[in-house]
This record gives sequence, C-alpha cells and structure tokens, in this order.
Amino acid sequence: MEAQIQESVVCRPQVKVQFQLGSEAYSIGGNRGILSQQLVFVKEESMTILKDFITKHNVPNDVPDELVENSSEDDDDILEKPQVKSKKTKLT
Repeated sequence: MEAQIQESVVCRPQVKVQFQLGSEAYSIGGNRGILSQQLVFVKEESMTILKDFITKHNVPNDVPDELVENSSEDDDDILEKPQVKSKKTKLT
C-alpha cells in the first residue's frame, strides 16, 4: 500500500535532461509515472534526438570508383612479388 501512495503523491517530474549537440540545445523531462518510467522515457527521447541529429548531419562518403580500383591494383602488385629464398651458409 505504501508504494501505491508514494506513486500517486509523486507527480512532479523527477528527471530532466539538457544536452547540446553542436550548436543545438535540447531539453527533455519525464512528466509521467514513477522514476523508472521517467528514466525510460528520457532515454528513448534522447536516442531519438541523437538519431535524428546524426541523420541530419551525416555527410555521404562519395568516393570515385577509379580511386578504389587503382588502389586495389597497387595492392595486387605488392602481393605478387616473389619471395626471396634466404641463403644458407655452411659452417666448416
């Protein structure tokens, strides 16, 4: 019974988060439920904001195909070098 009374008495937000990504500032507050529910809500909202921020500011990596092909050809040349056998010296 005590737990139910405490849950109904605590109705003010106990969790507030403010964070800044670059020049953009964000504020999130858990308004409903007990502390654990507010924490879950704030976490979900934070992850959504972070995902949107990353998507918005993501720069595609456009690499021309020629550069990729040339670098792979150079790598093949390096790998095709014959192995040099080491000379064994005889001890007399």
